[in-house]
Amino acid sequence: MFRGMTQENSNNFSIMIKEILSLRYHPSLETSGIKFSASDFQPKDNPDHLSHIENLILNTIKNEVSVKKISVALSGGVDSVLLIALLRKALPNIEIEAISVKFVDSIDETQIATTVANKVSANHHIVPIENFLEQLPKAISIIKMPFWDTHWYHIVKTAKQFSSHLVSGDGGDELFGGYTFRYEKFLLNYKSNMNPLEKTKLYLECHERDWVLDQENLFGIKTGFSWNEIFSKLIPYFDNSLTPLDQVFLADINGKLLYNWIPLNSAFHQYFKMKAVTPLLSKELIKYSTHLDNSLKYSKKENVGKLPLRKILAKYIEPSFITRKKQGFSVDTTNLWKSHGKKLCNYYLENARIVEDKWINKDWIRDNFGKLEKNHDVRIINKFLGLLAFEVWYRIFITKEMKEDTVLSI
Repeated sequence: MFRGMTQENSNNFSIMIKEILSLRYHPSLETSGIKFSASDFQPKDNPDHLSHIENLILNTIKNEVSVKKISVALSGGVDSVLLIALLRKALPNIEIEAISVKFVDSIDETQIATTVANKVSANHHIVPIENFLEQLPKAISIIKMPFWDTHWYHIVKTAKQFSSHLVSGDGGDELFGGYTFRYEKFLLNYKSNMNPLEKTKLYLECHERDWVLDQENLFGIKTGFSWNEIFSKLIPYFDNSLTPLDQVFLADINGKLLYNWIPLNSAFHQYFKMKAVTPLLSKELIKYSTHLDNSLKYSKKENVGKLPLRKILAKYIEPSFITRKKQGFSVDTTNLWKSHGKKLCNYYLENARIVEDKWINKDWIRDNFGKLEKNHDVRIINKFLGLLAFEVWYRIFITKEMKEDTVLSI
């Protein structure tokens, strides 16, 4: 036990740190969300699926929105653009405040978002973020978990200025096949004689940004890392009669959506007293979409996903406005590392409490910090940002030496 932790808390922390630093989500987290099984992805006959999906989205908007002014998270991607278009159709007189984040030195989709906002007569607000990590202590104090990608904090904080309701496109990637880079790699390397463990390992290889080649050396003696623990969380999704692609869909929906984005976003909504309106995550649409044949969601030939959402959107917005490659609210981690991440990680991890208490291996930090001097490997950068989040979480909740309003800057 360390720093007053009970044995139970110590064990729970060990599980959390291994899962988040290997998967970037926490599957052992107890949530009130639904857990999906292979039976949820058995294809069913779905005639006129486009009209049905559109009507389900429109009905959710009409049933959940009763305010005269509403905020919408607008990234410029398919999901958010479709929702703002259908919001305008469902409620033609509502005042829409569209919120977009602009990360410095990252891909900028705010011009697309501005064009879309103008087409649906929405007011558009661009939130520039220069140091993405600056408010990390505040965000972590709200979610009470050590995640570094907390951009939703900035979205909700801004949206609160305009309305008590926030519309977002959460769930579109998982329900309608948005992770095309993953599907393409998985299907290219999949072999019909693979057993569930081999498919699980291949699936993780398609998440190469989430773990590092020397992952076993990252953890200290207190953590006791084993890949078998990670594999055991995923194997059930590949041990069934589903098609290989549907198995990937099943693993995806039981991953970051349930054990990262939903709990994090919910915490921010509760903190700012905002009502989340997520039409793509209505119970009716979830139940309907998971049973859609995967060929209706994803084109293997063209490597394009979210086919139903794209086809519905084409009725309202010129397709050329929408970027094909998935971006969303994304920060360029390499540029973030160069501008702020490197200095912050060097400062906070040099005498890290998570190293002192033997959760993380000091040698891994030293060796890999040196590697980044020669090559900006995004996998290693992501891992350092994850370690920074753990150190901040540890100093807030365990050693209690950091205040939630601390600003991370050097």
